[in-house]
Amino acid sequence: MLNPVTDTAGAPFWEYAARGELRVQACGDCHEPRFPPRPCCPHCQSFASEWRLTGGRGRIWSYVVPHPPLLPGYAEQAPYNVVVVELEDAPRIRLVGNLVTHAGAPLNSLDPQRLRIGARVQVVFGDGGLPRWVLV
Repeated sequence: MLNPVTDTAGAPFWEYAARGELRVQACGDCHEPRFPPRPCCPHCQSFASEWRLTGGRGRIWSYVVPHPPLLPGYAEQAPYNVVVVELEDAPRIRLVGNLVTHAGAPLNSLDPQRLRIGARVQVVFGDGGLPRWVLV
């Protein structure tokens, strides 16, 4: 498994995820959510920010099943899916992850035939706090 590479702006995302919380950065002034995290709000140019807890629900906006795997470290789990999830309570926020059968399940645990754009999903957290998704 790959570990996330963190930077100063994105480190809180991973700290919250390690605690089982899906939070997104939002502007402290205009309150617009933003992802990926960054120091300055693209809407009002404020440097104020906060981390807003989400409900962890969303819909699959897009997906792919890479053949062969995109990264050599994932070859033994191929075929696996990569989904883009649009958050229900922050619709302009889209997160990349994997759809699995349950928390802690391997990347290839879900039959690729079950993937559907628009399917409702819920975040779950696996080893190391990596957010993944399950069908609702």
